[in-house]
Amino acid sequence: MKHKYIFFSLVLIMLSSCVQEKAMKKDEEYYAKLRKQMVEHQIIARGVKDANVKRAMEKVPRHKFVPEAEQPYAYLDEPRPIGHGQTISQPYIVAFMTEQLHLKPTDRVLEIGTGSGYQAAVLAEIVDSVYTIEIVPELARKARQRLQELGYHNVEVKQGDGYNGWPEKAPFDAIIVTAAPPNIPPPLLEQLKVGGVMVLPVGEYVQELVVAHKTSEGISMKNVLPVRFVPMTGKVQQNKN
Repeated sequence: MKHKYIFFSLVLIMLSSCVQEKAMKKDEEYYAKLRKQMVEHQIIARGVKDANVKRAMEKVPRHKFVPEAEQPYAYLDEPRPIGHGQTISQPYIVAFMTEQLHLKPTDRVLEIGTGSGYQAAVLAEIVDSVYTIEIVPELARKARQRLQELGYHNVEVKQGDGYNGWPEKAPFDAIIVTAAPPNIPPPLLEQLKVGGVMVLPVGEYVQELVVAHKTSEGISMKNVLPVRFVPMTGKVQQNKN
């Protein structure tokens, strides 16, 4: 009798496992369909042309970078909260900023403001290596774990203040900042390679997305889009005047 009980218990466990696997597969197919729609209607339709950016946006599982309660809304055309007063950026903004960097497969990229790790994952699909800094310890810890679990082993996450960048890993081919400083932190410009590009929102009450190109003659800057990001915190607030 005991052996029959064990046998039926094992059968029930196997059946339950099969049901869960089928449900998970169905969920992933559903989210893949949403990603494809997101790319077509929110990104391509608004003028993003870079094939690598479109491919990355369609591949990275955005719903896995938000809290469970936010997953049904992960592919909407809007930012979503991720806790600690921070957000995951609107998909179009992620794609637009990434395209502005003109990335190559051999590039090394610095990101300031890891958040949930979504932007880092998109970058990791395109470039050789990503170095990302997050000031909120809990967000940094979760992002590091999430990126590792999803197989993004070319991303290194550091917990700390992004104002000073990451001198030990510099120089960088590209730098992206996903929180708005009042002014561009000078250390970030110093760590950008000649020929490199930096994209970041700048401002307090009024913000503009700025694209900065570094040449042998200096820095050229262009405002490309009005935006609204959470403010960059830490040392940058002490140096805004």
